[in-house]
Amino acid sequence: MAFASRHFMRAASSAAATAAAKKLIIKHVTVIGGGLMGAGIAQVAAASGHTVVLVDQSEEILKKSTKGIEESLKRVTKKKFADKPEAGAEFIEKTLKNITTSTDAGAVVHSTDLVIEAIVENLDIKNELFKRLDKFAPEYVRTIFASNTSSLQITQMANSTTRQDRFGGLHFFNPVPMMKLVEVIKTPMTSQKTFESLVDFSKAVGKSPVSCKDTPGFIVNRLLVPYMMEAVRLFERGDASKEDIDVAMKLGAGYPMGPFELLDYVGLDTSKYIIDGWHSLEPNNPLFAPSPLLNKLVQEKKLGKKTGEGFYKYK
Repeated sequence: MAFASRHFMRAASSAAATAAAKKLIIKHVTVIGGGLMGAGIAQVAAASGHTVVLVDQSEEILKKSTKGIEESLKRVTKKKFADKPEAGAEFIEKTLKNITTSTDAGAVVHSTDLVIEAIVENLDIKNELFKRLDKFAPEYVRTIFASNTSSLQITQMANSTTRQDRFGGLHFFNPVPMMKLVEVIKTPMTSQKTFESLVDFSKAVGKSPVSCKDTPGFIVNRLLVPYMMEAVRLFERGDASKEDIDVAMKLGAGYPMGPFELLDYVGLDTSKYIIDGWHSLEPNNPLFAPSPLLNKLVQEKKLGKKTGEGFYKYK
């Protein structure tokens, strides 16, 4: 009888361990931040059948976000359902029904499987948000936290919570509905179960996930930002004009945009913020050296397309 009891306990323990090791199937998603990135993430999640709560600070912002999602869906369906307009209208209606909005992130954390943060690229603000959300989702709650940051350390954000094992990075690319890539970031504390759940979610929303450790810039920006900065240094030294550098990279390397065009598109303030952050982490890395010209343009509020002037002038 004792043997049978021990056998039963071992079997029960093994079953519990197996259950605990199962991946979380993500069905309910909360997106914090109603800007272009947050709205795009909400759109692709809702379009793939997930229920989504989009959170921001005001109803005005959320109304603008919802309108933007609807307009984006119309552009998508115009191509996808060119011969079936009725099916396109049905798809838009179904997708929008999957999205609700809220100005209270804490109120929805308990009922969500995944929280994706897509707010301003500021570590202190992000840490404060995750610390607050963590209180609404106690340690025993299975909710996974993820950041859509493109340049900040995921580990530092995870350390502001009590769920380091259920914390990772999900870096989507702009515009989210069009770009197929998602970088899934695993910190030293991220559990394999969490990592696999994030990879599966990325596939479920129609993206192609790649994985990376928590290194500055992950894969794409770690290669892209130093490339753009080296183009600026090439121009600063007078080795070539910015126009010729752009033409050379488009025609010689097959890039859709030259580095200066891309800098203006991304925003010179954003690029400066990224390189300054990396420089503070690794001050002796020449790839992360600041640019006097970039600093000057940002100081003059010439930030690229969004202000009408950066490296180039825009109408």
